[in-house]
Amino acid sequence: MAAVESLTKESSTVALPGLGRALVIAGKLGQKAAEDIFTKAKSGRTSFIAELTGSGAVSPSDLAHTMSTAFAAPLLDLEAIDTQRLPRGLLDAKICQTYRIVVLSKRNNRLIVATADPSDQEAAEKIKFSTQMGVDWVIAEYDKLSKLVEASTTTASEAMESIIGEDFEFDESSADMQSETQDAAVSEVEDAPVVKFLQKMLLDAFSMRASDLHFEPFEHSYRVRFRVDGELREIASPPVAIKEKLAARIKVISKLDISEKRVPQDGKMKLKIGPDRVIDFRVSTLPTMFGEKIVIRILDPSSAKLGIDALGYEPAEKERLLDAIGRPYGMVLVTGPTGSGKTVSLYTCLNILNKAGVNIATAEDPAEITLPGVNQVSMNEKAGMTFSVALKAFLRQDPDIIMVGEIRDIETADISIKAAQTGHLVLSTLHTNDAPTTLTRMRNMGIAPFNIASSVILITAQRLARRLCPNCKKPADIPRETLIDAGFKEHDIDGSWTPYRPVGCSMCTNGYKGRVGIYQVMPITEEIQRIILRDGTALEIAEQSQREGVNSLRQSGLYKVKLGMTSVEEVLGCTNV
Repeated sequence: MAAVESLTKESSTVALPGLGRALVIAGKLGQKAAEDIFTKAKSGRTSFIAELTGSGAVSPSDLAHTMSTAFAAPLLDLEAIDTQRLPRGLLDAKICQTYRIVVLSKRNNRLIVATADPSDQEAAEKIKFSTQMGVDWVIAEYDKLSKLVEASTTTASEAMESIIGEDFEFDESSADMQSETQDAAVSEVEDAPVVKFLQKMLLDAFSMRASDLHFEPFEHSYRVRFRVDGELREIASPPVAIKEKLAARIKVISKLDISEKRVPQDGKMKLKIGPDRVIDFRVSTLPTMFGEKIVIRILDPSSAKLGIDALGYEPAEKERLLDAIGRPYGMVLVTGPTGSGKTVSLYTCLNILNKAGVNIATAEDPAEITLPGVNQVSMNEKAGMTFSVALKAFLRQDPDIIMVGEIRDIETADISIKAAQTGHLVLSTLHTNDAPTTLTRMRNMGIAPFNIASSVILITAQRLARRLCPNCKKPADIPRETLIDAGFKEHDIDGSWTPYRPVGCSMCTNGYKGRVGIYQVMPITEEIQRIILRDGTALEIAEQSQREGVNSLRQSGLYKVKLGMTSVEEVLGCTNV
């Protein structure tokens, strides 16, 4: 208890929370490190404990043991808890989600509550005010506690009630002025059934790990589909009469003009779930024959913090990529179709490069994921803010690293290449089928071979393949000839590995759960530069890269098959030979 009593005696240039002070006193965290984590958490609008455990500065297990000792509170292993027997209704679900706490039991006029942060006086006061009961803390590991909170306190209706209303934070970049027509229309769309339906769709999409929601009106029907693991699935068919009010409701919370139904519009909204989770939604409307189709993309900022290992790069591919982004200048290109994970790959690289001594600027259309410490600019063609305009401005802002959302035209490409040639590291994307064709695509855009050869240092092409469900996948009896036709070599089929097939169970979708990246990471070597300078073809570049040990997308996918991550048919479906 002496450690706790001395907390108030500590002074610091930054007002650390009690948890941070306790860790500093216990010697688990340096004062400067604690202040840096607190500052980063504040700027990123996350909780100190979430940033602390997420950064790896202190493990959840070590944190729990330290808090148990410092505050003389019992330590509990949550894996021994039967969630079905936990008391319900004693504490509001919103408080449990906000402060990451779980009520374990009630004893007389006191609640026994599991927490990872017993120094959180605000949480204790909230509980006392809400229940008129005292609180006895039990210490638990933060990661296990977060999972238990979601599993034990969230029903569909409770979760939606906790994440709408005051917890919605909207994009303030849109105009604040609303016309009288729009104000009148807003009151008309506050229709309870419409609001509840939209709430349920957002919650269902989030819980199903969907990447997009599609609201599609037709002449005599209305359809809602989710894209889950790359595949569209029909989820609901609400009455067609709902389409106008639903479109208006979505446009209102996205700060779009609900009176404009003739042209496409783009907007965004934020959804805050507790103190350490903010989800961004990008909204796109499109006028069709029978109403406005609306697509909502879910942009989870935590995906940019997964780390390069979680993306599925093999060790050799990871080494090539890290070597390229570690250079002081040059251009790194990420290619692939829409929905192949290019944005997450770029943000992962930026997260690695994002340090206090580096000036990073990004030009995106629009900026999808917020990265604290990175200067992000969204394109606005109506206002004259294009990629080329932004890039010209960046070069006057003393940048070290520039990220261009997409190279679409010769002017953007020309400025990007000049930046890469004059001491800047440039990251960008292109829509091409694989790495070798990227170079010929740039040549077709009108870029001189010398500029391509002297600026591009690495190209990575990628796809996302569905990952086999580990719970239900079964060995597949695939003939040797079929495996060879798929791309396996004779020496690969040596009996040391087993191909698997999807089956399907209650824990997955048709035998698949999640996705895994397939990559072709091609450094631009001197030999490839020579091919570019003599205006060689994509085929020549592909052959040379093969000789240098670069796997094609198909070969990378088949390697994932050997590892049991995905199926042969999935790799065949998302790659070419």
